[in-house]
Amino acid sequence: MSRPWHDLCYVGAVASRTVRARLDGPSQEALATLMREGRNESDAVRTALIEAGQRRQRRSALAEEVRRLAADPADSAEREAVMADMDAIAADWPA
Repeated sequence: MSRPWHDLCYVGAVASRTVRARLDGPSQEALATLMREGRNESDAVRTALIEAGQRRQRRSALAEEVRRLAADPADSAEREAVMADMDAIAADWPA
């Protein structure tokens, strides 16, 4: 028994959304860089979006940690103590 035509058309994952963009010079160069790694345009764009999203998530997590530590009195006291210790052993700057 042969398979219906629609079963043959949808093999694997189907993209859930199509995005169109006009690329400027730097964007075209970045796309070309990713494509030189063996990716087609769609794979290159998906890879770039995923990597950019991951970088933003890491940056946001780091910024949140900095805010949390800055608001922590115990951490602030420890940081000030370490800085005072380092100042005490640092060599004087040349005059």
